[in-house]
Amino acid sequence: MKVKLGAHQSVSRGYINMGKDALNIGATTLQFFSRNPRGAKAKQVTTEELDSFNRFIEENQLSPMVIHAPYTMNACSTDPRIRELAAEMMTEDLKRLQLLPGNYYNFHPGSHLKQGADTAIKLIADLINKATLPDMKTKVLLETMSGKGSEVGSSFQELRAIIDRTNEPENIGVCMDTCHLWDAGYDVVNNLDGVLAEFDRMIGIDRLYAFHINDSMNPCGSRKDRHAMLGEGYIGREAIIRIMTHPSLRHIPFILETPTDLGGHAEEIRFLREATNN
Repeated sequence: MKVKLGAHQSVSRGYINMGKDALNIGATTLQFFSRNPRGAKAKQVTTEELDSFNRFIEENQLSPMVIHAPYTMNACSTDPRIRELAAEMMTEDLKRLQLLPGNYYNFHPGSHLKQGADTAIKLIADLINKATLPDMKTKVLLETMSGKGSEVGSSFQELRAIIDRTNEPENIGVCMDTCHLWDAGYDVVNNLDGVLAEFDRMIGIDRLYAFHINDSMNPCGSRKDRHAMLGEGYIGREAIIRIMTHPSLRHIPFILETPTDLGGHAEEIRFLREATNN
């Protein structure tokens, strides 16, 4: 099975141009932010533009794609106004994604800000329950986190607890991140099979829908979240290739989240295609 490989793109150039950029760097999928990653404003888009983009991704087999929520969306903030804004953003995003069916909506669960994980887990699940739609055509993905500060979602147990509190758990999945897993203490270099087995026991491997690929600037368990170019960190290229070619993972999209530009992503995609023989 051919590995589905892409990189993070900028929707500010327009949907079709973003898709063309993906093709130009050799990608077969892509990820983009649903709105300003450091704010809340969403790019205005017409139904006609989304219809054209749907045709483009179908013709070029770029799906499934990952649509990433902004970093500012903290579902478990201590401030009810921030939680309400998070609910509004997710609801709006999921309504728009009804016009881009069959893709994934990924978000960082949030930071509990000294409320404690149990309170945060309830708030995150409540937000998902408010935002999800009947007959929803998008899977909502919880991203594995590094555990810096008071982040929620750095353990498989916390992710499972969120899923268990949702009203429609069949619509909820997980997006793994190599740097986040490593920084959270999951040794994907020396114990990949063990990490995946633990995930399967806690959550179920069938709930893993996407994978962010990057190296880490810090040792395992550092809880810092500093992405690095492939081979320039503590994870290394060999471990990343083992992840991408693992029999349990080859069917899911892999998204590069390395600190580089389109040219750098093109080089990484070429390397990964050669290294995985596809």
